Amino acid sequence: MTEQQHGSAPVPGEHSQHPHPPVEHAAENVAERVGKGSFAQAVAAEFDLNKAIGGPRGVIESVLPYTVFSIAFAITQELRPSVYAALAPLVVLIAIRLVRREPLTQALSGVIGIAIGAWIASKTGRASDMFLTSIVKNGGSALGAMISIAVRWPIVGVFVGPITGEMFEWRHHRPRYQAFVKATWIFVALFLIRVAVQVPLSIADQATLLGLLNGLVLGLPLFAVALWLIWRVLRKVPPVTADHTPHKVS
Repeated sequence: MTEQQHGSAPVPGEHSQHPHPPVEHAAENVAERVGKGSFAQAVAAEFDLNKAIGGPRGVIESVLPYTVFSIAFAITQELRPSVYAALAPLVVLIAIRLVRREPLTQALSGVIGIAIGAWIASKTGRASDMFLTSIVKNGGSALGAMISIAVRWPIVGVFVGPITGEMFEWRHHRPRYQAFVKATWIFVALFLIRVAVQVPLSIADQATLLGLLNGLVLGLPLFAVALWLIWRVLRKVPPVTADHTPHKVS
């Protein structure tokens, strides 16, 4: 039985008789569900910072909760009231989204992240463990991005391909493939920078500083810089069309 009959992904540079084997269908579906927002800015004609960070509300939803937590904890040195203070603006933002019938994903993920972190911190007695879920998430994301490069499915390409309409033709085109590899390494660097800052502060139990850096530096601001760098990389290599001349990727 051939590799194509097994439905495995084609090696870059090789064409399959089946244009969209199961692995490509799965990747395409994930990309279409997740990649319509910030990733769209990676392929826009001009970089729009406002769109990249989700507008003013995106900034508020990302920055405010942990910043409020840090300020409240610095004042009270108590975990519970600080968590309540962090959740308060998120509850208001969720109510606004409900009234406007807008997606709740980002606001709810913030609530869940704070709730899990607060539960862990309450069990360990260390306020800095409030950010343990963020550290694990960033470490896991860096590892996942590196694995995607190793298996020749760089994650940025998986998300961006359906947005540009090239789908996964970039896997057979050396310059575009290499651009997506570079772009994915930028994301790896983003996550590793976060971990490199968070871990020492967590070990030192610097909860207030951790919260301020998470909200004001390591969150949306750093993400916006990474997205701008990715845009700079990808705009140099045009999207691949179905009738391109393939270049084998070694």
